Amino acid sequence: MSAAIALLLIALLPRIAFGAAGVGLLTVDGAIGPASADYIARGIARSTEAGHQLVILKMDTPGGLDTSMRSVIKAILTSSVPVATYVAPSGARAASAGTYLLYASHVAAMAPGTNLGAATPVEVGIAPQQPDPDKAPPRGEPGAGKKGEKGEKGEDGADKPDTTPALTRKQINDAAAYLRGLAQMRGRNAEWAERAVRESVSLTAEEALAQNVIEYVAPDLPSLLAQMDGRTVSVMGQERRLATKGAVVAEFIPDWRTNVLAAITNPSVALLLMTIGIYGLVFEFMNPGAVAPGVIGAICLLLGLYGLQLLPVNYAGLALIVLGLMFMGAEAFLPSFGILGLGGIVAFVAGALMLIDTELPGYGIPPVLVGTLAVASALILIGTARLALNTRRRPVTSGAAGLIGAVCKVESVADKNAGEAWVRVEGEIWQAVSKAPLSPAQVVRIVGRKGLILEVVPLDKAQGA
Repeated sequence: MSAAIALLLIALLPRIAFGAAGVGLLTVDGAIGPASADYIARGIARSTEAGHQLVILKMDTPGGLDTSMRSVIKAILTSSVPVATYVAPSGARAASAGTYLLYASHVAAMAPGTNLGAATPVEVGIAPQQPDPDKAPPRGEPGAGKKGEKGEKGEDGADKPDTTPALTRKQINDAAAYLRGLAQMRGRNAEWAERAVRESVSLTAEEALAQNVIEYVAPDLPSLLAQMDGRTVSVMGQERRLATKGAVVAEFIPDWRTNVLAAITNPSVALLLMTIGIYGLVFEFMNPGAVAPGVIGAICLLLGLYGLQLLPVNYAGLALIVLGLMFMGAEAFLPSFGILGLGGIVAFVAGALMLIDTELPGYGIPPVLVGTLAVASALILIGTARLALNTRRRPVTSGAAGLIGAVCKVESVADKNAGEAWVRVEGEIWQAVSKAPLSPAQVVRIVGRKGLILEVVPLDKAQGA
């Protein structure tokens, strides 16, 4: 009797142990970027520290950056807590990078009315092409030969050469092998995984379940937890039995760090920060000692560069932007008659349009923003030029030229010559000469200068003249 009770306790031990543990919930709605990758990795770590039995990644994404996607997959594969990816709510999708995350997870689930697939790596500039009747279709497409066979035959019976660029083939083959490896690791449909990369095919939730791409179709989170209850998953070589029915769900809300990172890694915000930063430094150089423009400019410039280094940046575009801003700044110091400023605006617009090297939605820079910044830069140039012209037309009020016409008082007169005296001008004592006799405290006007000697006339005679 005691032996039977002991065996019963051993059988129920996994359920008892995991039944007390909660479930962590992470939510991603949008493209997979540096901010969402950091949020997911930290969320998995927090779930591990909290002793959760499972982490659910609720996802609706059109894709994401390759580097961010791979960092999330690494976090999932090295997690000591199983991760279940759930494409929800109805109408959501797990396209491109989302498909990779779904395959990498220990459990894959979708809500009705969702879809996944289209995993061709478009972020590196590869887009599915329409088949050319004169070219052999790539491997895996309808009409192509079986694995290991060559392409279609030409009219002369010879094999048609593969005209796909070598770099494109390498990138697609790498992505296909990566997704196929994840499918084999999780025991899912590896053949369809390769087609998702090579042919950009997609599946609905029901089709994905029928083709062994996912394990569950659940309309909501409680239903998914009930379906996963009792499932055994392999986590880093160890079997874990889940007891998720009725488990407490702890949702991790994105914190300030995630929100700030999401803001500065937005290409539009990064470009705006960099532009403000460079203009701030230019204004500081134009007015040394102003301090505020230099401090604000340096902070904005560093934040903008940090955001850009996390994104797939075209460095030719970045160089053109910096060159354009430098030209526009130099216009305020050099007499180029607008040539530097105009060239700077052209370089800035061209660089901004090619700055982000990706076709992913949400990572392009709107042309409206580029046009707005260009117009703002042109207005700043016009304002600077107008200020310079107005300054040039003003009379000189400092230096040697500013002395001519100035009014001052005689401090003292030479004993032997009443036409020689000392005058105070702007706090300085100058030697002065006059054709008319001078007297102390007399008001005179400066009419000339010879070296360190000023030529003055009494103010009454100057007015009469």
